[in-house]
Amino acid sequence: MAEPLVFLPGMMCDARLFGPQIAELSSEIPVTVAPITSGERIEEIASALLDQLPQRFALAGLSMGGIVAMELLRRAPDRITRIALMDTNPLAETPQMATAREPQIVAARAGRMLDVMREEMKPKYLAPGPHRQAVLDLVMDMADALGPEVFVRQSRALQRRRDQQKTLRQCKVPALVLCGAHDVLCPVKRHEFMSELIPSATLRVLDHSGHLPPLEQPAETTAALREWMALPLVLR
Repeated sequence: MAEPLVFLPGMMCDARLFGPQIAELSSEIPVTVAPITSGERIEEIASALLDQLPQRFALAGLSMGGIVAMELLRRAPDRITRIALMDTNPLAETPQMATAREPQIVAARAGRMLDVMREEMKPKYLAPGPHRQAVLDLVMDMADALGPEVFVRQSRALQRRRDQQKTLRQCKVPALVLCGAHDVLCPVKRHEFMSELIPSATLRVLDHSGHLPPLEQPAETTAALREWMALPLVLR
């Protein structure tokens, strides 16, 4: 049996982000979705997860989940058998983006978190298509369920995140770098850069997806993950 697969969702997302993949893959391999909702630093989130996760596992993270995945790889490379980084960013937060988060944090604390999500964030990151509104509605439901306190903690963690280029250069396991062609937040060029950093990376760009391929192009995302899970482990 293949090693267990751990999914890490993006900011203000829960297990529903990977619903289609869980449905398809859970009959073949053990699948877990780990929350990234506690701690105001990426390091704190990663440390808490390492106490809960299996001794060895495959790891797939999207957006903020990918950022946490890279920190897990930095801290415990011998526990991660393979890594999939989807629509994410290995670089530290820019001063401009860190500053831009402050009014969002203020709005969230004032009870306007869903307005922030709706007006400034997710609508810009999805590809055009017939399922766009349904995906957006699900994103809003996930954010509403998690609430403003999680939004603030995750925003603070993203502001303080470290650069992970060295971690990616030292990666010794099969790696999938996947993104949507319409992703404005984490564009294709960033993923090309990431795939060049990782010695054993496969790059997949989904033409009809934005920032959330597991929901926007579920079949294609699942197929890419299944191929990645089938790759032989790289000898250390």
